[in-house]
Amino acid sequence: MRGEASRLADRESRDSFAAQLRDAGEDAWHIGNEMFTVTALLDENIAIEHALTDPSRSADDKKALLTAIIGDQAHPLTMTILADLVARRWSRAKDIANVVEDFGVDAMMYYADDAHSTPTVAIELADLHSALIKLPVMRAKLHDDQATATARIKLLHSLLDGSGFDKVTVRLAEHATANLRGRRYLATIQWLISKFSRHMGESLITVTTAAPLNKGQIAKLIGIYSAKLGRPVHINSVVDVSVIGGMRIQVGDEVTDNTVVAQLRHLQDSVRQSV
Repeated sequence: MRGEASRLADRESRDSFAAQLRDAGEDAWHIGNEMFTVTALLDENIAIEHALTDPSRSADDKKALLTAIIGDQAHPLTMTILADLVARRWSRAKDIANVVEDFGVDAMMYYADDAHSTPTVAIELADLHSALIKLPVMRAKLHDDQATATARIKLLHSLLDGSGFDKVTVRLAEHATANLRGRRYLATIQWLISKFSRHMGESLITVTTAAPLNKGQIAKLIGIYSAKLGRPVHINSVVDVSVIGGMRIQVGDEVTDNTVVAQLRHLQDSVRQSV
């Protein structure tokens, strides 16, 4: 969990550069990729993280170090954002990498906006999430930190090649396995889906069922939760045969689990308590 200083740095910096990223157009693609590269650099070099967030060093000193590390090949807006970040105060050194990654995702979302593909990317990420629910061996390998990033990306492409997915979807899926960041692959994809949902001004409702929802069921759920929450919602339909039947509905951190498997667990717990 981030401390107050890091939360403030995150909020203020991302708010201040949102308009510039939105107006970057096609350049947002390059900025996003550069932010992902810097995220990996920071994750792999704790000493650099500490040097760039050291409150005893001047902002000019940290900016000079940043330039020495990255050089003059990065997009000007990438360097402007990073210079702003290193000038801020941080609760923990590693929090700066989290915010750099957030900027990378933000840039990719603004690029998708410019390409009019944002809803498509959100749907494709949800489709990838659903597909991997049925592929436990593959999803385990996608966050296997004993394998190289190159091997994990090659495995990912064995699934994605020929899918016709938008290039933003593919790039985000690659980032999720190239730089694991201590997360499970599905958790990262779910995080990305949530970010796209918020970006589109919607609320993400994840519905897990044993069989795919039909259009009528999805429309009914959209109507119910749009009215309940007072804003548009996006249904992320996840198929998981292990739930047997019923629905598991997650809205933010709130989960309503009416699946058959959940009821069976509840029955088992009741029996144990009565013995």
